[in-house]
Amino acid sequence: MHRRFAERGDQGSAVVEFVLVVPLLLVVAVGVLQVALALHVRSTLTSAAAEGARAASLAGADPAAGVRRTRGLLDGSVAGGVVRDVTARGSVVDGLPVVEVRIDATLPLVGLLGLTAMSVEGHALQEGVG
Repeated sequence: MHRRFAERGDQGSAVVEFVLVVPLLLVVAVGVLQVALALHVRSTLTSAAAEGARAASLAGADPAAGVRRTRGLLDGSVAGGVVRDVTARGSVVDGLPVVEVRIDATLPLVGLLGLTAMSVEGHALQEGVG
């Protein structure tokens, strides 16, 4: 009988190792996907805010044009569903008139894996009328 145990030695250990390792790999994979999604959403929002600021900074345009352009870019994108608010306003930076578009959004995270609220801004130099 002692000989049977020696022959079986590692039999079944692969199943135990699989059961122990797979949950850890899944947690790492989900974490990588969460970071990738968060970075994609942030990049998309930043790009839309910058483009909205450019649209609002054109001669004869108003801040509402920047909000419309920003919302138009985000409609139908992955980032569009997370937007809470889009605002645009004129301001002065170093004595120069600029338009600032701000997007407040919620990150699409699974569970409570960190901060879920984020805000991005886009700026553009206001064009002169004449």
